[in-house]
Amino acid sequence: MANLRQLQGNIVTCRLCPRLVRWRERVAREKVARFNDWDYWGKPVPSFGDPEARLLIIGLAPAAHGGNRTGRMFTGDRSGDWLYRALHKFGFANQPASVSRDDGLKLKDCYITASLRCAPPLNKPQLNEAKNCRPYLLQEIQMLHNVRIVIGLGKIAFDTALSAYKKLGVTAPMNRPRFGHGVVVRLNDTISLIGSYHPSQQNTFTGKLTETMFDSIFRNARKRVFK
Repeated sequence: MANLRQLQGNIVTCRLCPRLVRWRERVAREKVARFNDWDYWGKPVPSFGDPEARLLIIGLAPAAHGGNRTGRMFTGDRSGDWLYRALHKFGFANQPASVSRDDGLKLKDCYITASLRCAPPLNKPQLNEAKNCRPYLLQEIQMLHNVRIVIGLGKIAFDTALSAYKKLGVTAPMNRPRFGHGVVVRLNDTISLIGSYHPSQQNTFTGKLTETMFDSIFRNARKRVFK
């Protein structure tokens, strides 16, 4: 637990990617009208959750006016509305919404992280930025000893999870599985990776991802976690 807290402290002070530093701080200064009264976080967003978690969720990156504003993963945006509603429905969160760091949300048997810790312009990180951020995820995985199920929210997060677990020698080299919603990849005898469409507005507003589809991911995860 102490090591995870120290790691999150290191993440929050990271300035390895000049483009991301400029962007996150610019967004925090300029804000948007509907959040003009907020004191934006404007720093890398730490991971959070239960250090004994059996479920690990990997996203892409904080949203400019979501996590970059609130300082917590998937907090204060529409994607988070979908995620925490599902986590609460299937027993991984004590409440169905996440609006700020002090709203009382607690995760149960679940830990949330991301491929990148800073909001990228247009939600499109560059390869060198992903490379700079990867060691943080690798350290987290090594500290989260009880993980049995990993959910990759979107193709980038799915591929990030595959690469990270290969890098750590958890899974043997294999042909890269094709990402798809509901795809399950067995990483080793105890850990499996599930692919899910990201609950972005682009996916949810167009119907590419429905609530029934999203619920099916967490129903499957719960069944596998508690079997």
